[in-house]
Amino acid sequence: MELHQVRYFLAVASTLNFTRAAEQCNVTQPALTKAVQKLEQELGGQLIYRERLLTQLTDLGREVLPMLERTLVSAETVRRRAQEFHHKEVAPLKIGLAPSISASLVLDPIAEVAKFVPGLHVELREQAAEKLVDLLLEGEISAAMVGDIQDLPARVDDWLLFRERYVAVLAPTHHLANLPSIGMDDLRETVLLERAGCDVAPKIQRLYFPEKPPHLGHCSGHDLHLQHMAAAGFGVMLLPEHMPRLPTLKTIPLEGDPVLREVRLLAVQGRRYSPALDAFVKVARLRDWSVEGTDQVGQRSGS
Repeated sequence: MELHQVRYFLAVASTLNFTRAAEQCNVTQPALTKAVQKLEQELGGQLIYRERLLTQLTDLGREVLPMLERTLVSAETVRRRAQEFHHKEVAPLKIGLAPSISASLVLDPIAEVAKFVPGLHVELREQAAEKLVDLLLEGEISAAMVGDIQDLPARVDDWLLFRERYVAVLAPTHHLANLPSIGMDDLRETVLLERAGCDVAPKIQRLYFPEKPPHLGHCSGHDLHLQHMAAAGFGVMLLPEHMPRLPTLKTIPLEGDPVLREVRLLAVQGRRYSPALDAFVKVARLRDWSVEGTDQVGQRSGS
C-alpha cells in the first residue's frame, strides 16, 4: 500500500466522482483509477461501486475509510515534523525526573534555554532513578535529574547541582505543628506518610532508628495525594525543601537537619549533544542553585 493510493481513494470517497477527484489530486483520471484499483487488489476487495451516474463506497470501503484517513494524517504529521527538524524549527529536549524531583526545579533553566534555542520542545518524563539511567543509555531521554543514586555506569556523566535538606510537612492542627523544629524522638511517636519508591523513611530508620522503626502509615505513589492526606491530619510527610506544597500545610525543619540529599544532573558521556541539550547542561551547571538547596555546588562528580 502506497500513500498516493490512499490519498486518491480518500479523494474519491470525498467527492464520489473520479473526474473531480483526479482534478483535486492533480493527476489524470486513468492514473487515479489505476491507483485505486491497485489498492483494492492489495486490500482484497472492491472499495467503490463504479456506475455511470452513481459512485458509492462499498461496505468494505466504508469500513476502511476512517483507518485510511488516520494513516494519511499520521504520515503527513511525520513528514511535517521531519521537515521542521531539518529546518531546525523544532529542538527536542527530553528530561527525565526522578519521583522526588519537582518539575519546578527545571522550569527556570528551560525558560533560559528557550531564549536562545528557537523551536524548543520539552518533554518531561518521571521514572525511578535506575530506570532513568536505562532511558539515558537507550537514547529515550536527553538528560535526567535525580536525587541520591549509587553505582552509576561509567558511560554516564553526573554533576552535583546542590544539596538540600528534608523538612517535615504537616497540617496546622497536628500536635507537632507548634514546635520550632521536630526531633527524631518526635518522629518516632508520630505517623509518617510514605511515598512509594522513596528512600527517605528507610534512610531515617537505618540512621536513627536501627532497633525500632518509625511508624509508617499511609502511602501513595504521588506526592500531591500524600499532601492532601497530611492536610487532613493523617500524618507527617518528609519532603525535599524545594518541593512545592499545598498552602494549607505547615513546614517545620528537622532538628539538626539530619536528612540531606544530593540533586544530580545526568547525561551520557561522549554522546554528541543537540543544541538544546548542550544549552540545558550549561545553564544547569552554571545556575546558582542556592535558591533551591542548602549548598550550591555545580561540580562534576570526581572533578
